Amino acid sequence: MASKTRIYIVLEFVNGGELFDKIARHGRLKEDDARKYFQQLINAVDYCHSRGVFHRDLKPENLLLDSNGVLKISDFGLSALPQQVHEDGKLYTTCGTPNYVAPEVVKDKGYDGAKADLWSCGVILFVLMAGYLPFEDSNLVSLYKKIFKADFSCPSWISTSARKLIQRILDPSPQTRITIPQVIENEWFKKGYQPPHFEAPDVVLDDLDAIFDESGEGTNLVVERREERPVLMNAFDLISTAQGLNLGTLFEKQMGLVKRETRFTSKVPAVEILSRIEAAAKPLGFDVKKQNYKLKLQGAKSGRKGHLAIATEVFEVTPSFHVVELRKSRGDTLEFHEFYKSISTGLKDIMWKSQE
Repeated sequence: MASKTRIYIVLEFVNGGELFDKIARHGRLKEDDARKYFQQLINAVDYCHSRGVFHRDLKPENLLLDSNGVLKISDFGLSALPQQVHEDGKLYTTCGTPNYVAPEVVKDKGYDGAKADLWSCGVILFVLMAGYLPFEDSNLVSLYKKIFKADFSCPSWISTSARKLIQRILDPSPQTRITIPQVIENEWFKKGYQPPHFEAPDVVLDDLDAIFDESGEGTNLVVERREERPVLMNAFDLISTAQGLNLGTLFEKQMGLVKRETRFTSKVPAVEILSRIEAAAKPLGFDVKKQNYKLKLQGAKSGRKGHLAIATEVFEVTPSFHVVELRKSRGDTLEFHEFYKSISTGLKDIMWKSQE
């Protein structure tokens, strides 16, 4: 978690060890125990995906257990963030652990991060119930051939319903592979299933004030100083606030990547920029609150992860050139991307693009 001036690191002590150690010590798990861990894994992965994060290295060694047996996903070193997803919705970096990697990842033609993660979850489920890997070979080429064909068989002790689910997950074709929502509706999966409960109060516009108060001071002031002009950006500000800055094309979209924070540049006055954003956001179902050269946008309708809330601010580079930042502060990342696509349509005439 981070603001413009602070970085927050939240740590949790997990003392139950790796799920891998549990399998190594005791061998395969009972079906009910395997289902319990798999349900938690799917819940956790589904939540990551809702935030635009794809793990890309799911395996028992990266699954930790606390003292109550609650599963935690760890080691996000190979994970992909929203800004790494190309405009075609695919990722192109080949990574992961060979025995757990989806076939489309190895083929190096682009892949859906969510579908690739689910394949890894299917391998994990097999390991939990069988006690060994579905795809194993000392020769890497031979291993990948087995993965491409989904060349595996379930041992006799795995129930028919569990076997069918594993086969649907370990489908070598991502187009026909089962999805996480379909997994959650599967009869074998639903036995004893408890959906995750998120304790998040309804978001109101006033809740976003802290996001805009970067100093942490002045929260009790009755009178707020009114800014006469947008915050001035110098060169150091530009570099520090521009993620993946390409000085040749100043903040423009590059390589077709989708960003969590979205910026565009404009040559129209700051007041007009704010008015246009407000006018474009309201028809999309957003309430708007102004504060100096900032806007707080909140979706009136609750989405997948609560109300979508967006912090918008205009920065001055020169008196006639501005950088506009739209930053998701709450809600679902994918819903934020859809919002930005929709609002961009009505703002095209004020968005400045350099002449190539």
